[in-house]
Amino acid sequence: MKIPLSYSFRNLLTRRLTTTLTASGMALVVFVFATILMLAAGLRKTLVDTGSYDNVIVIRRASTTEVQSGIDRYQASIAETQPEIAIGQNGRKLVAKEMVVIINLPKRGSEKPSNVTIRGIGEQSLLLRPQVELVNGRMPKPGSSEVITGENITKRFRGCGIGEKLRFAMRDWTVVGIFRAGSTGFNSEIWGDVDQLMQSFRRPVYSSITFKLRDASYFGILKERIEGDPRLTLEARREIQYYADQSEMMTKFLRILGMSLTIIFSIGAMIGATITMYAAVANRTSEIGTLRALGFQRRNILFAFLAESMLMSIIGGFIGLFFASFMQLFTISTVNWQTFSELAFSFTLTSEIVYKSLIFSVIMGFLGGVFPAFRASKMNIVDALSTR
Repeated sequence: MKIPLSYSFRNLLTRRLTTTLTASGMALVVFVFATILMLAAGLRKTLVDTGSYDNVIVIRRASTTEVQSGIDRYQASIAETQPEIAIGQNGRKLVAKEMVVIINLPKRGSEKPSNVTIRGIGEQSLLLRPQVELVNGRMPKPGSSEVITGENITKRFRGCGIGEKLRFAMRDWTVVGIFRAGSTGFNSEIWGDVDQLMQSFRRPVYSSITFKLRDASYFGILKERIEGDPRLTLEARREIQYYADQSEMMTKFLRILGMSLTIIFSIGAMIGATITMYAAVANRTSEIGTLRALGFQRRNILFAFLAESMLMSIIGGFIGLFFASFMQLFTISTVNWQTFSELAFSFTLTSEIVYKSLIFSVIMGFLGGVFPAFRASKMNIVDALSTR
């Protein structure tokens, strides 16, 4: 004979105030837990989505980012002759030799300076990145002091709107277009003609070479040839892997921070659940004695009280996830620790975060209710019935 689950649920409804307070505490913990995971997932998604599986990025050997890399024109001319590179509809190879530097610009409103990525692009750069589209204005003319800005940059930094001027590298640059790049890191960049930017920054080398493969399976052959060529000091990576590596340090920090905060908050929530369940046991001594007298076993009492605690935690888990889901409406910015430039991204709620959060809430409920449940199950029938 088992005690029905509805018994545990009705007891929670009877103690509405204590149930609400305890579930709210657990909801807060789940909210923090889910939000931190969403933050890390959003950052990683933004950077990973920046790359394409068919694209290969070539940088100087031992460089971790394009900013640190330098490829002279001689090595660039060798790298762009690889037979695995795809040919575009215009009959030209889909390859872009680009330069990446970091500059400092003031933010709108606060005027506080922050680092922004400047990317010098070539004629094929947009063809290599189908996720990028011009939403306003036009592309910069080759050989001119014109730039286009990502949507996030346009909103956050002064002088980045169409028709406005930016001052850097001892020149004035006119913004002639705004582009959208989905949820990728390109949204936080400024693009201009690579030759003009190299001249202005007095940088005689490229930062990277990006090209599209004719077939994604050719990557291993191409990587071996480039890295084994004695004339080159370069390494090749899939573009998607390159940007995934960019997120590794920051996401690891966010997870450690999130787990630390979650552990601290969860201890408080579990203590609250334990106190609530101990109070429930103390107030229902006669009820427990009656259940035992009716023939219910100790394990039935144990499972019934444990079910109350876990039901309470599951309710709190769903409430916490519900409020955490609204964080997806916000876009925040942080510094990419690999490039030290500002990167804007959104919170991302995934199915993995949902089930992890619910499992975490169930664990809290179990740990918070297991000791009171054991106490209830160990009560002597006679002593319990004699209690008034």
